[in-house]
Amino acid sequence: MSSRKTIFGQVVIGPPGSGKSTYCHAMSDFLRSQNRKVALANLDPGNDVLPFTASIDVSKLITVQDVMENFNLGPNGALVYCMEFLEKNLDWLFVEIEKFKDHYFIFDLPGQVELYTHNNSVKNIMKQLEEFGLRLCCVQLVDSHYCSDPGKFISVLLTAMTSMFQMEMPQVNVLSKVDLAEQHGRLHFGLDFYTEVLDLNYLLDAINKDPFMKKYRQLNAALIDVVENYSFVSFLPLSISDTQLLKNVRAAVDKANGYIFGAGEENQRNIVALLSTAVGAQFHGELAGTVSEKYLGSDDFHEDDETYENENSMSVD
Repeated sequence: MSSRKTIFGQVVIGPPGSGKSTYCHAMSDFLRSQNRKVALANLDPGNDVLPFTASIDVSKLITVQDVMENFNLGPNGALVYCMEFLEKNLDWLFVEIEKFKDHYFIFDLPGQVELYTHNNSVKNIMKQLEEFGLRLCCVQLVDSHYCSDPGKFISVLLTAMTSMFQMEMPQVNVLSKVDLAEQHGRLHFGLDFYTEVLDLNYLLDAINKDPFMKKYRQLNAALIDVVENYSFVSFLPLSISDTQLLKNVRAAVDKANGYIFGAGEENQRNIVALLSTAVGAQFHGELAGTVSEKYLGSDDFHEDDETYENENSMSVD
């Protein structure tokens, strides 16, 4: 272990449809354009249609389809079996990783949320990878359209926080497809409200306007208290077609997994490059404002957004 060079990478998780595989493809292309050698690893045994060429593919070891046919399991049970099988056969993965020396790894994982909130297999796999010499950061993607539904956004916050506790890894939370955030309805507040997870009590007022959700107000209030008391969760907006947003996510991940402190890239230890990567060019509020102006209908304030802005202006005065 002492002679093995430290390997850096990111582990991409998130619910189905959040854009994990597309993100892996886009981020790998972006990193390669920055002269970084990248190895893509597909650790989703149920994904047989990849938008990228995988350097390591778990389907060579086991697939969900084979497990379903041989053990009469459903897709969810088969996926759990596959991850537990991988955990017991990690020597295979270690051998594959050894083939890509001096590479930066991006691991594409399954979308079954239970794997990161209840089951311990993925957590144990990550711990063994770290013992093997990898320095990893978890990147959790969440579809931005959940922001348009206050109840769903609370669920997103709880899922993100639970996975942070369960995985026990540095984690960067990302609102993916931000260019499509309002495809299913206007946001109740400005984008910075969701990325910085500001005063969530305003979400309760929005939920209370829904006759069905009103009866769960006390439950939602308790859940919001849990999120705010821990104050762990924040998000970075991302559209994979936007190079600046990819750069922001890359900078956050490089800080989280320690890449900026231990990478071997030319000029990486230069103090200017180090600070520019660590600090970034924009604060979260400024970044959210730029993204809103570019992708969202920021000129037309929603009624709830206007109330939020007015009340906060009064509190500042």
